[in-house]
Amino acid sequence: MPKVTFRNPHALTVLDPRSIDVKKGTSILDAAEECGARVGHACGGNLACSTCHVWVHTGLDSLPEVADKENDIMDKAFDVRPESRLACQARVADEDVEVEITEESHRAWLDENPEERKRARG
Repeated sequence: MPKVTFRNPHALTVLDPRSIDVKKGTSILDAAEECGARVGHACGGNLACSTCHVWVHTGLDSLPEVADKENDIMDKAFDVRPESRLACQARVADEDVEVEITEESHRAWLDENPEERKRARG
């Protein structure tokens, strides 16, 4: 089983990387939800926004190619890089994948979870 690891350097409090073993074909967003990584998804993972934007540091070549629709939505994201993907569209193949949650995505997650934002600020 491939493993997905999430790094979140933008968290209000220090969070250790989170990892989860997933079945081949699992989206990065589903993996994030299952292990509690803070990846935003304002549209519910329906390819209607860019809040699940992540940077894939390892395993990028094992993900399917970026489809035209994902590319169109990615135009709405901030700080798009060659390793950028929308977590709702990137499905894990056989290799381990390590992603960094973008500041944009983490902020979206906090907007979706205001109680966590309050708790982090103490």
